[in-house]
Amino acid sequence: MSDAAVEPKPAERRPLRLLAEDDDDLQVISAALQDALTTVGEIRYEPQARQLTIALNRFCWECSGPEPVRIRAGLQLGGVLGVKSRDMALDARGAIISILALTFEPAAADEDPGGAVLIHLAGGGDIRAEVECIDAVLSDLSDPWPAQAAPAH
Repeated sequence: MSDAAVEPKPAERRPLRLLAEDDDDLQVISAALQDALTTVGEIRYEPQARQLTIALNRFCWECSGPEPVRIRAGLQLGGVLGVKSRDMALDARGAIISILALTFEPAAADEDPGGAVLIHLAGGGDIRAEVECIDAVLSDLSDPWPAQAAPAH
């Protein structure tokens, strides 16, 4: 047996699966979604199920390596009472939308834990989901693929 050190194998990347039940948790999902890309056609609000689902290509900030990568992912908000958008071209179903951040606006104190989850978009628009409470899930759906470039900011 040799005394030479054995190089450890790189850890296998596991798909990201995050659950948010409060504002601190939502900020973790927000960080993972910074610079994620989607289109209007990949945003679906189901009033009967009270769910807002967004399929997107997120930049993999936590992936280490010399090449930037993106991953197909899904964001789902539960307990959604209504959805509104501002400054978003709803007729341009194929137009690319870039997500900047997610924030939570609590409702009046007597309506706790409800409020609104705001999805802030590049260019100044946003999506506002009125929710009974924070109930968000972010899940990776694919293996990473090379990104054209890393976001520069």
